[in-house]
Amino acid sequence: MPLRLELKPFERLIINGALLRNGDRRSTFLIETQCKFLRESEIITETEADTVCKRLHLTLTVIYLADDPTPSIDLFFRQATDLLGLAPAAAPQIAAIAEAVEAGEYYRALKLSRKLVEWETAGAVPVAEAQAPAAP
Repeated sequence: MPLRLELKPFERLIINGALLRNGDRRSTFLIETQCKFLRESEIITETEADTVCKRLHLTLTVIYLADDPTPSIDLFFRQATDLLGLAPAAAPQIAAIAEAVEAGEYYRALKLSRKLVEWETAGAVPVAEAQAPAAP
């Protein structure tokens, strides 16, 4: 059964690594084969990844879209360890994400990380501590 996607005008979509942008009208697409895709609303760009949880989400995006996710998986576990040092209360969420990554369920891990970003935005991780270190 095909997956039906509706895109807003000028909305972006990544399909198997290709970035597509919709035209000036609402469009409907049917995806008839299995592929990796992300809608613009699911993506955090490098410039938007200004907190530890957002950087973790960005890493999981790379893992999901990569042909060989191994190097990014190593980075994910380093970032997760750092996040646990900043916010030990995030342990259950990080454990669920790590479990999904270890099982190769990268899209599920990505969805779980979005909830972690929302948790961070709600003030669970002190913003001053969550910011990226300043460049020398």
